[in-house]
Amino acid sequence: MIYFVSTPIGNLADVTFRAIEVLKSVDVIACEDTRHSLPFLNRYDIKKRLISYQKFNEAECAEKLIALHAEGKSIAVISDAGTPVLSDPGAVLVGRLLKEDIPYTVVPGANALLPALILSGMRADRFTFIGFLPEKRGKAEQILSAYSSTDGTLVFYCAPHDLNKTAKLLFDCLGSRRAVAVKEITKVFESRFEFTLGDKLDFDERGEFVLLVEGAKQEDFSSLSAKEHIALYLKEGMTKTEAVKRVAKERGEPRSELYKLVIDND
Repeated sequence: MIYFVSTPIGNLADVTFRAIEVLKSVDVIACEDTRHSLPFLNRYDIKKRLISYQKFNEAECAEKLIALHAEGKSIAVISDAGTPVLSDPGAVLVGRLLKEDIPYTVVPGANALLPALILSGMRADRFTFIGFLPEKRGKAEQILSAYSSTDGTLVFYCAPHDLNKTAKLLFDCLGSRRAVAVKEITKVFESRFEFTLGDKLDFDERGEFVLLVEGAKQEDFSSLSAKEHIALYLKEGMTKTEAVKRVAKERGEPRSELYKLVIDND
């Protein structure tokens, strides 16, 4: 069996009994950085063959792990911290396993996303995890444009020293919104900083952050009839097709019914 195992993101005690049992039972452990994983593995007296499994060698290592599985070896995949695949290596291997119908499972546990969401105090019933934005500004802007009207909380990972740059980009693309930056999650100096996009940040940006931004404010069209709602967008210059599509999305009504209103209005 191949296991994707969650490991602590800071506090080494944040690991499940099952995760320890699996890591002690497998033949091979694939790690992002074997040196980084050793303190955790040594704490729980886990002595196994370690293989480096990183972004730059993911395809090559996936082949190696599949070959080991074919030899009858059991394998655990871990990341430096948290859950594999979640902004960490593992997706390539998952794709290969599904393609070749090789069984695998997940041993869930620690991740930075959910604790940060709870610490932020922002909307948690609906959120979008975006993770790390691309380095190239153009690609990052395309992604942000796609989520600019989303009403749920937007969650980003931010590399050390990139917080100011990322916050400025978010302000340029999303405008002034409430935001919360969380770092050192589960560690002694766990910190939460609340600010507004566009403000100058007055806290130390060193460290890996989870950056959470409130969703777009949704206008209340409940006082309008569907016909009045469509007319509002037509007046703004939208085509009938664009107006109907927008109203259908905002009201949760079928386009076919809304098109009848436009036709009846002609």
